[in-house]
Amino acid sequence: MKADYKELKKSFGEIKLFPENTDDLWHLEHLITPQSLVYATTFRSSENATDKKRPEKMEKIPVRLGIRVEKVEFHHNSNRLRVAGIIEYGPDIGFYHTLNVESGYEISVIKKWSNTDLERVERAVRSSSVGVIHIITLEEGECEIYRIRQFGPEFVKSILSGSGKSDGTDKRQAFFDEILEIASLTTGPLVISGPGFIKDDFMNYLKTKDKDTAKRCITADTRRSGRGSVQEVIGQGILDKITEDLQLKHEVLAMDELIKRISSNGNATYGLKETESSIDFGAAETILVCDNLIRDAVITQLLEKAENMRAEIIVLSTEFEPGKQLSALGGIAALLRFRI
Repeated sequence: MKADYKELKKSFGEIKLFPENTDDLWHLEHLITPQSLVYATTFRSSENATDKKRPEKMEKIPVRLGIRVEKVEFHHNSNRLRVAGIIEYGPDIGFYHTLNVESGYEISVIKKWSNTDLERVERAVRSSSVGVIHIITLEEGECEIYRIRQFGPEFVKSILSGSGKSDGTDKRQAFFDEILEIASLTTGPLVISGPGFIKDDFMNYLKTKDKDTAKRCITADTRRSGRGSVQEVIGQGILDKITEDLQLKHEVLAMDELIKRISSNGNATYGLKETESSIDFGAAETILVCDNLIRDAVITQLLEKAENMRAEIIVLSTEFEPGKQLSALGGIAALLRFRI
C-alpha cells in the first residue's frame, strides 16, 4: 500500500491510498467505513447518448465521483473491493453508484481516523516493501504450501510423494522436484517448516538445484505439519526475521494468552458486557476484537473509550484460527491489569 496523508485535524481528514495487492484490498475493507466519503475516478454513462432504444450501447466516460459509503464488500476470488453508496460529488448527485476497487486503483478516503485505523495504514505501507511470504510445511511424503496474507494463511497447494510422473525415478527426488517447481514460481521469502529432518534435506537439495531460491529460504522446526505448522511458525516469531509486520504473531500470542488466563481463572474476561465493564473500571490492558465487529457503532465507541484509557487494541482476522476462536467467545475480550 502507498499512502499520501493530507491534513488531519483532530483525526479527521483525507488520506489518499494506492492498493498494490490483495492484502491491501483487505485492509481497505476495514478502513472504509459506512459514512466515509470516498473519492475516485470511475466510469458513468454519457448523458449525451442518443440511442434511447439500446441503453446498453450508451458510452461510458471516466468521471471523478465522491461517494458517501453505505456498504463495502471484499471479494477474495476476484481480488476486487466493491464500495457502494450515494453520489455526493460529480455528475448524477443523489444517485446510487458502486466503485470496483482493484490493485493499482487510487482512492481518497475522508473520515475520522482512529488510532487503530492509522496503525493499519502504516502496517500496510510497511509490508509493501517485502514480497509475499510463503510457508512450505514438510513431513515425509507430504507437503503443503501456504501464502501468508495479512488476513491469515491462504492455502495454495498440497503435494504427495509419488503424485508426480516418477516412473524409474527415486520417489523422494521426484517429490522434491515437484516442490521446487512450485517454490521457484514464488518471488518473496520462503519458510521451510515441519518436524524431523526432511526440511533440512530439502534445503540441501535446493542449494544444489536452485541456489537463487535457496537464498530466499529459512527453516523452522515445528512439532506439527500442515496448517498447524504454519501457526507455530507465526507464533514463534519466525516471520519477524523477514518482515517488521508483527500482526499475525500478535494475534496468535494474544489469543494463546487469553485462553491460558481463562482456563486458569486468571486476569481475563470476554463478551461485550464483561469487556465494557473492564474498560469502565480501568482494568483492561489489552482489548482483543474480531475484525468483523469494528464497524459496529457500539464497538467503535467502546474501542475509543479503551484507547483513551491507554489500552492496547489488537484486531484479529476472522479468517485466521485465533480470530475464529475469539469469535466463538463473542468476538471481543480483554486481558486485564487486575481482576474486577
